[in-house]
Amino acid sequence: MHAARPSDLEEWDVIIRPDGPWWRLDLKELWHYRDLLVLLVKRDITAQYKQTLLGPLWHVVQPLTTTFTFALIFGKAAGLAPPGIPSVLFYMSGIVAWNFFAGVVTRTSKTFTGNTQLMSKVYFPRLVVPMSMTASTLVGYGIQLATLIVFMLIYVLRGMPWQPGPELAALPLLVLIMALLGLGTGILVSAMTTKYRDLGFLVGFGVQLLMYASPVIFPLSRLQNYPVLLRVFELNPMTPVIEATRVVFFGGALPWAGLAYATGAALVISLLGLVFFHRVERSFADIV
Repeated sequence: MHAARPSDLEEWDVIIRPDGPWWRLDLKELWHYRDLLVLLVKRDITAQYKQTLLGPLWHVVQPLTTTFTFALIFGKAAGLAPPGIPSVLFYMSGIVAWNFFAGVVTRTSKTFTGNTQLMSKVYFPRLVVPMSMTASTLVGYGIQLATLIVFMLIYVLRGMPWQPGPELAALPLLVLIMALLGLGTGILVSAMTTKYRDLGFLVGFGVQLLMYASPVIFPLSRLQNYPVLLRVFELNPMTPVIEATRVVFFGGALPWAGLAYATGAALVISLLGLVFFHRVERSFADIV
């Protein structure tokens, strides 16, 4: 054996540098790593159910528990549920939509801090990780949405009048808005937590607090006599999405103006999140 010469070592050095501005997102590279995206989605889903008694049923138990609690306390005791809609269906529809948004925000906000070992050793587009988390959370949303539909059919069989309308076609748009809002907010927070780690502790509290500034517990019609409070609720981009979700299932007029605002907010937040996320990912391995 002999010691390697400096020239030999230099031939094996591989230096990875960013090949473009920090604000430019390479969508073509993301497409090349689509197999990794699918693999991470499968890993996330498996990890959620590993060593659990109920497995995917937790996606049913959690919203049902919250729904019945809200229906009992806010619907029956406080009388906040609107007439014409069973309180169980009213609260479940809001909880299912909110759980999807909150789940995406909570999980993607830990993109850097929760994947340090992976990101500091292997190269791949870092955006693949939060995208996979969003996709796996979408699976849970689908299970909860199916649960809502089952309960609706039960009420229909018991005599509740219901007739599906063209508003159902707006459901994919609502899912897209929620996904963009959650992903954009989550990756923005994840980029900030690389420098301010204590922000990670505020995510759960902030998401929970924001829920009470949305029409999950009561409809916006209850706030008509409180214009200031109504304005606060309307500033929440999830408010028109939740209201539109109930319109999709229970009928009414879609709040197109509110949905336009929510779409704009989702695009702006997503853009800001992508910019900060892409900027941080270029130097993340140097600061961990």
